[in-house]
Amino acid sequence: MSTKSLGFGVIGAGRIGALHARHIAGAVDGAHLVGVMDALTEAAQKAAYGGAYATQDAERIFTDSAIDAVLIASPTTQHAAQIKAAAKAGKAIFCEKPVALDLQETIDAMNAVKEAAVPFQIGFNRRFDPGYAEVVRAVHAGEIGKVEIFRSQSSDPGPSPEAYIASSGGFYRDSVIHDIDTARFVAGEIERVTALGRVLVDPVYEKYGDVDTSILTLEFASGAIGVIQNSRRTVYGYDLRVEVHGEKGKLLTEDERATKVWRYDKRGIHGDFYYFFIERFTAAYRLELQNFVNAVLKGCSPEPGASDAIESLRVADAATKSLKEQRPVEIAEIR
Repeated sequence: MSTKSLGFGVIGAGRIGALHARHIAGAVDGAHLVGVMDALTEAAQKAAYGGAYATQDAERIFTDSAIDAVLIASPTTQHAAQIKAAAKAGKAIFCEKPVALDLQETIDAMNAVKEAAVPFQIGFNRRFDPGYAEVVRAVHAGEIGKVEIFRSQSSDPGPSPEAYIASSGGFYRDSVIHDIDTARFVAGEIERVTALGRVLVDPVYEKYGDVDTSILTLEFASGAIGVIQNSRRTVYGYDLRVEVHGEKGKLLTEDERATKVWRYDKRGIHGDFYYFFIERFTAAYRLELQNFVNAVLKGCSPEPGASDAIESLRVADAATKSLKEQRPVEIAEIR
C-alpha cells in the first residue's frame, strides 16, 4: 500500500457512489480513483473520473493490486458479501450504511473484517458535518455538563419510490438509523426505545408494513432521555436539526438554507432550503472520506467503525420491534 496516496475502487455508481467517486478523484487528499464498478456500464463510465476505468465486474476491483481501498455504495443487499470479498482481498473498506438489514449478517461481515485485520469505516456522514461535529466536540468537552435531553429531527421533502420502499428494510433501518447514530455519538449508548409511527404521507408505506411519520423516544445508559422525530414529507425541502440540553446550557445545530440569506419583502421574511440530503451533506460526504483516508494512511482504526455499524442497527431493530409490538423495547432484547 502506498504511504502517500490510496488507490480506490468504487462499487456502485448511483447518486452516492458517483459523489464519492468525484470526491476521491479530486477533493480528498491522499486518495486517487482507480476504478468504478456498476452493473450499468453507462453509470460506471460517468463516475470514472480522472482517467479511472469503468467495469461491470466487481472481482476486478477486488483483485486489482493498484486498489488499496474499496468503497461500497451498492444496494444494501450486496454490502455484506462485498465486504467479505474485499476483506479477503486485504483491502481497506469504506461502506455506506447499513452493512445489512439483518443484525446477524452484519455481525458476520464485521467478523470477517476483524479476522482479515483490515481498516473499516461505516458511512454515517452526519458525524462529519461541521455543525454536528461541533456539537459532539462541545458535549464531549463538558461544555454543557451532563447531558439531560437529546433531540434530533430529520425530514425528507417527499416519499421514496415504491421500489425503494419495498427493499429498504423500513424507516428505522433505512433513514432513522442516521439519527440513532448521532444520538449514540452525542449522548452514549441507548438502553431502551419506544416507537410511535403512522402512515400520514403516502399509503404505499402501509403496503410494506412501514411508516412515514415517527416519534422515537430514547432512554440512555447515562440516565439522559431523548426523542427522534422523522417525517417523509417537508414540502419546502430537507429539514434537520440536533438539540442537546445539559446542566450548564444547550447546544443547537441547524443549517437548512442553501443560500445563507434571509429575504425581507412584502411576502414576509423568507429564505431558501436544501431540497435533499445529498446537497445538504455534500461537505460531510467529502470529510468522512478524508477521515477514512487519513486513518488508513496513519495505520489507525477509522471511526465510525464495526461496532457502530452493529450497535446502531441493533437500536434500529429494537425500534422496529417496538413499533410492531407497541411497547418499549430494551436494546438488550435484540441479539
